[in-house]
Order: sequence, then C-alpha cells, then structure tokens
Amino acid sequence: MQRADITRAQWLPEVATAQTFRATAERWLTRPKDDDYKPRTLAHYRKLMDAFLYPTFGDTPVGKITVDDVDRWYEAFPKSSPTYRAHAYSLLKSVMAYAVLKRAARANPCQIEGAGAARRVKIIKPATLTELEAIAAAMPERYRPMVLLSSWCALRFGELTELRRKDLALEAEVIHVRRGVVRVNGEFVIGSPKSDAGVRDVAIPPHLIPMLKAHRDGMPLRGPDALVFPAADGVSHIAPSTLYRVYYPAREAAGRPDLRWHDLRHTGAVLAAQTGATLAELMSRLGHSTPQAALRYQHTAKGRDAEIARNLSRMVEDSM
Repeated sequence: MQRADITRAQWLPEVATAQTFRATAERWLTRPKDDDYKPRTLAHYRKLMDAFLYPTFGDTPVGKITVDDVDRWYEAFPKSSPTYRAHAYSLLKSVMAYAVLKRAARANPCQIEGAGAARRVKIIKPATLTELEAIAAAMPERYRPMVLLSSWCALRFGELTELRRKDLALEAEVIHVRRGVVRVNGEFVIGSPKSDAGVRDVAIPPHLIPMLKAHRDGMPLRGPDALVFPAADGVSHIAPSTLYRVYYPAREAAGRPDLRWHDLRHTGAVLAAQTGATLAELMSRLGHSTPQAALRYQHTAKGRDAEIARNLSRMVEDSM
C-alpha cells in the first residue's frame, strides 16, 4: 500500500501524519513570510483558533481531518455569528492548505463552496447631510472634527486617532495618512494603516478647513508629534469607549441610533461617489485594496482627489 502511495506521490511519513492540527496551526502562524501580521490580525487569528478551531481539531492529527469532519464542524457552528463562521472557516482552510504544502496532509478537506465569504447581515444606511450636521452639533466641541473627518474624509478610527499635528497640511488642504493605531489586549499598538493602500494623502473638503485650523490652533501641545485627538491627559490615545460615550447620545439626538461609528466612513464613501468619483479614485481616497490586483496599481488622475474634495464642499453649500 505504501509503495502505491509513493508511486502516486501521496505517501506521507508517519511522523508527518501524526502532527496535530494545533502544532500545524502554530507553525503556520509563525512561518516566515513577506509581511508580518498586524497585531490585531494576529490577535484575531488566535481568538478564532482558541474559540472555534482548537476545541474541535486541536489534538487531531492534521492528516486525518476529513471532509466529513469539516462539514460537521461547519454545520454545528452557530448561525448567529456569520462573520466569525466565515473567518474561522477561511482560517481552517488556510492552515490545511499549509499542511498539504508541508506534506502533513494529503488533501485539503475544506471543500464547502462559499463558506469563507461572510454575508452582510446589516444593510448600512448612510447618514444624510442633515443627520451629519445634527450629530456633530450634539458632540462636545473637541470631538466634532472627529465626526466630520470620519465622514467627509472617510478615515478609519485607528487612522483618525493616530493623526499627529505634522499630518495636518491644512494650507495644502491635505491629510497625510501614514499610520494607524489599534488596541490589542488592552494596549495601543501603532503601526502602518490597515493595508498598503492605506498609506495615502487625503484631500480635505475646503469647508472643513476653518474648523480644523481652529482645532489645531487650540491644541495644548504644539509639537509635530502631538496627537490631534488625544485622550483627556493630552498625550495618550483615545479609547473607543471614551468616544462612544458621547457619540451614542449624539446619534440618538440626530434620530440615527443605528449609525455605528464605522458607518460614518461608509457615509463618506457614498458622498464621494455621488460627486462622480471613479472606482479607482474612491479606492485611492479610502485606502482600499480589492481582490483584483490590477486595480491596486491604478493611479488616481493628478488633482482629481482635490476636485472630489471641492465637490464635497459644494454639496454643503447647495444644501444651505
């Protein structure tokens, strides 16, 4: 039997087939690669491993995990957590592909079509201009620019809260997005933005410039590395929970209790699209990458982002 398997290049040494899924997964997580995982990504993977994969597959020899095993695990996964279900399945499939590559398993048992794609449950309704104005007005003054930059410039929370004074080129009406901050295991970790495309310059709609200049000039710390939106102590990063304590009442006041903070960024994407921005221009403005690698290398036409920003301000002027 072994000779037949060897002839078909399928025979695996007993040592390899005896390797557990847990051991293989840990090797996969720490394998040499071009780019290290970002802290939040690594923490997310470990959470999925510990909560959903190791309890079922951890001590099983990786070469003995079958299609039926995976199917039963997938069917038993709580349907109320579609995103976790899709992420966990994708992670399992990646680890098993690595096991096949390292000849610890003969074939990848993850064969469920579409199982790694999370189906959006919540339909996002972007905020209207009136709702954005109401939310900003209901926020404490020091937080109002955060609402408007999250929406009109579509910045991610981690990009916004890591902005430094040196990143605001207000005379040029541009924000330099170079870093992001995430909270992992209770600690703030500064790194590059979420994707390579996240490093970008975002043109600021002109109607926001006076407000941003007033905010910048009122900052107690003047150094180039001073945080634009710090915590109460003036030097630490603001925690999401701190912002949510004032944001939740503000969205209630605007009649939008459903509007999550991240939905402000979605609103910004919709507003920019309404100006006629192309897909490539939206990708550039939002710092998005797409599955189509070619789109990542499309360049925004020179000056078009500034034009998009001007058109965004015209929307405000037209509504008044």
